[in-house]
Amino acid sequence: MEKSSKIYVAGHNGMVGSAIVRKLTSEGYTNLVLRSSSELDLRNQAAVESFFSTEKPEYVFLAAAKVGGILANNTYRADFLYENLMIESNVIQQSYVHKVKKLLFLGSSCIYPKLAHQPLKEEYLLSGFLEETNEPYAIAKIAGIKLCESYRRQYGCDFISAMPTNLYGPNDNYNLNNSHVIPALLKKFINAKINGLPFVEVWGSGAPMREFLHVNDLADACLFLMTYYKETGFINVGTGKDLSIAELAQLIKKITGFNGDIKFDPSKPDGTFRKLMDVSKLTSLGWKYRIDLESGLRNLVETDKNIAS
Repeated sequence: MEKSSKIYVAGHNGMVGSAIVRKLTSEGYTNLVLRSSSELDLRNQAAVESFFSTEKPEYVFLAAAKVGGILANNTYRADFLYENLMIESNVIQQSYVHKVKKLLFLGSSCIYPKLAHQPLKEEYLLSGFLEETNEPYAIAKIAGIKLCESYRRQYGCDFISAMPTNLYGPNDNYNLNNSHVIPALLKKFINAKINGLPFVEVWGSGAPMREFLHVNDLADACLFLMTYYKETGFINVGTGKDLSIAELAQLIKKITGFNGDIKFDPSKPDGTFRKLMDVSKLTSLGWKYRIDLESGLRNLVETDKNIAS
């Protein structure tokens, strides 16, 4: 990409999209095309077709998606499947029609089978059953991967896919009804400290293992992949390190300065027991994460005023 290339970041108001915009801007890219969901409904085929016909972007970062945690994924199953299928289908199809030079589709580590061997290698895709609680979202993301692969094979499109691990960072969703584990725990611990509560309740047993990547590192990886990656297969993006939910809760307790207890609720779902990414494919290309979990969380607590709001 040239610094003046026309770049469309789909989903620029979300956590991932906004991080990509920050990264591109800091690197001197000056011709970004941005539309909010109220300005452009990516689920609407005619609207997306009109947008691409008018703007003719040269490069596309497809970060737009309907996202949420275990509760949201399990409750709004039809919405997660339908809306994500429509978003990715419309954007990828119009990128082909209007001859976009390169597209990067962002998926999720939940695409892997529930009982896949650890760490998760790219070749494990479709080798077993998915986790039930987020199966619709995972199927939509798998479809996005296969769309990119198929457009590349049939039409020669330079469409690539990246599968990030669990993300956290600025502009996250702190609504406890549909947030992911880190924003949910940050909000719970900070609110408990402010209100002098005796304990914080954490969903599940605390035993599941999770890997976390700062969204700024993901944005850096996205730009790296747009520059250097040209393969058909998707590629994992993560740290290659994980910790238990119980360890995460203790870390957030320490960072927030909460002095009460932690109580786990094993009646709530744990989800997949472990989802550690094998990132050897990406590291072999020369990219590695920079922000360690504790430093990233501390910075977030110090700078993001939305956590306690």
